[in-house]
Amino acid sequence: MCGRYVSTRSPEDLARLFRVTDWRAEDAPAPSWNVAPTDDVWAVLERAPHDRDAVAPVQRELRPLRWGLVPSWAKDVRIGARMINARVETLHEKPAFRRAFVKRRCLLPADGFYEWQQAKDQGTGRARKQPYFIHSEDGRVMALAGLYEYWRDPAVKQGDDPAAWLMTCTIITTEATDAAGRVHPRMPLALSADHYDAWLAPERQAPDELRALLAQPAGGHLAARPVSTAVNNVRNNGPQLLEEVTP
Repeated sequence: MCGRYVSTRSPEDLARLFRVTDWRAEDAPAPSWNVAPTDDVWAVLERAPHDRDAVAPVQRELRPLRWGLVPSWAKDVRIGARMINARVETLHEKPAFRRAFVKRRCLLPADGFYEWQQAKDQGTGRARKQPYFIHSEDGRVMALAGLYEYWRDPAVKQGDDPAAWLMTCTIITTEATDAAGRVHPRMPLALSADHYDAWLAPERQAPDELRALLAQPAGGHLAARPVSTAVNNVRNNGPQLLEEVTP
């Protein structure tokens, strides 16, 4: 599972790293050291926008999406809080994800993510959860594989009103490896740079070919360090959350 992560890179840096051709600075989510479900997050995606005269070429966009996928058929937007992750083993079968898997894929840039490990308090002997920050050893941005979806708000009568549509996303998870595997059995699936283009391409819709891109997490080693339980509270934010502590 991935329930919190860190995303502090500037849109300028992300646009350069992912070769983005379209983004707007006024849409930028604030840097966050404690990204939580239902927050707006940066997503890299490709779309072919339609205008009135012709079909525009595919553009690679950097857009803010709400974390927690709301399926197009959902009656209530609150379902998104339960759709923050999609298991790689079953996403092609699940009604909430299978259409987005073949049509609407994205990358979610992250500095790293948090996982919690069961532990015992040395003073009281009571069970507690120790948070760990897990990241690439070389400090590179992680491109988490994701899906996105459109949801039409029935309460907004005018279809051309921007408030009528909500774009949401989910993070694909896989079995944990390396340092992450010592903390938690699941982790977000990060793609390697040579798979970015194929994963984002909207014309690629063969499920078997897409699943092949997700067969292995991105190469490279992960590092994990224990951090303060302050991260447990979504109201807490700032670089101090990444400081190593003694468990």
